[in-house]
Amino acid sequence: MADATPREIIASAEPESGPRRWTLRQRIVLSLIVAFGTLVIRLIGWTLRIAVSSEEGGQQTLEQRPLVASFWHSCIIPSTYIWRDMGIRVMSSFSYDGEYMGRIIRKFGFVPVKGSSSRNPIRALLGLRRALEQGWTVAFTLDGPRGPRHKVKVGPTGLGRSTGLALTMFHVGVEKGWTLNSWDRMVIPKPFSRVLVRFGKLIYVPTDASDEDLARYNQELQAALDRVCEFAEANASKAGTSEFPYYRRK
Repeated sequence: MADATPREIIASAEPESGPRRWTLRQRIVLSLIVAFGTLVIRLIGWTLRIAVSSEEGGQQTLEQRPLVASFWHSCIIPSTYIWRDMGIRVMSSFSYDGEYMGRIIRKFGFVPVKGSSSRNPIRALLGLRRALEQGWTVAFTLDGPRGPRHKVKVGPTGLGRSTGLALTMFHVGVEKGWTLNSWDRMVIPKPFSRVLVRFGKLIYVPTDASDEDLARYNQELQAALDRVCEFAEANASKAGTSEFPYYRRK
């Protein structure tokens, strides 16, 4: 399974579940949003100048797997392009926002797994655990789908404990972009902007960790995400220098 192509990954994935409650108007709007969003991400993403940086003991390449990845919702647009066609599994909510984002990321080779912290979390986490056991990376936008902004939620630490796999975290800093007036302050990179991906030190949660221990690891994950976010935002303009050379995907 881990050697399958992105098309085979998507074709073999479980069908998206959840309420089919969208009206005709909502379905039309969904189609327009997905078409427009996909086009914008492809056109802008193709022009981005991307560099990768890592803390000591952190993830070294975009392709490294399997890992339990976490990032903030605000950088989901550049992240979608940067990690395209890698078969990454992403938890996708049942909300309207979650629906169109799930459809967009499928266009880029991701596999949405339906669920959220409030609806079907166990089913979604079991699906993500299966993906990890099969060798795929899974990813969480930890403050999605509606906040609170930049606040860690449970999920990654539990998966880390049950699988023994490392938690990774990153932020994508954008030199020049448009910041939306939304709850997450989502950033749309401007064409040809410099972009810096910053990875934090990997976190390993012991398989025998108690629930009290998980709270401490959640705090560690929060601190790591805050740290890489600050670093990436402060150094995005240095992408392409000798300190942060441009990254070439394998």
